[in-house]
Amino acid sequence: MKAYFISGIAADGRLFGRIRLPEGFDAVYMDWNNPHRDESMENYADRLAEKINTEEPFVLIGTSLGGIVATEIALKYNPLLVIIIGSVPVISQLPGYFRIAEKLKLYKLVPGSVYKFSAIVKHHFTRENPDDKKIIIKMISETDPSFIKWGIQAVLKWKNKKFPKSLYHIHGTRDEVFPYRFTSPTHTIHKGDHVIVITRYEEVNSILSEIFSILR
Repeated sequence: MKAYFISGIAADGRLFGRIRLPEGFDAVYMDWNNPHRDESMENYADRLAEKINTEEPFVLIGTSLGGIVATEIALKYNPLLVIIIGSVPVISQLPGYFRIAEKLKLYKLVPGSVYKFSAIVKHHFTRENPDDKKIIIKMISETDPSFIKWGIQAVLKWKNKKFPKSLYHIHGTRDEVFPYRFTSPTHTIHKGDHVIVITRYEEVNSILSEIFSILR
């Protein structure tokens, strides 16, 4: 059975390099599409879902922005499991300052290159080990700034209030993007940050093994 992985806003399949699935499941790392101008999260997810064979059973795994996109796909196509990591499934779990930023349209004033530069600088000071830091910074460096800006805008405008079926949510208590206190995860990683698929991969793998056992 295929498990489709959807990465974060400035990342790709390399983000899941240490994630291991149980025997019998094949990982498919989905590449981002180029977004259309002012495209909504729902429309974008619909287009990305065209890469999935929805005629056969499948699993979705998404982290950060990928978790939000996975949620939107799951609401329409009903995967056997949808697993979000360091993400949120509904707008009520976004911090209030996201809504304020959307109302003030602050994102329109900031070029995508500034978001990209800020993300790179930030990861020079985060807790990842040097090898992990290199992978993360390389992925950010290779991301189109316009995609980063679109992703931020799409999250701020996102409206979903429905939970998909068979949802599992893994979250770190020190997630700096989607603060833990606003979320209601099914699985918690104590002191885990936003990139737990890299920094706490052993625990994530253990939780995934537990979740996937439901399908046995």
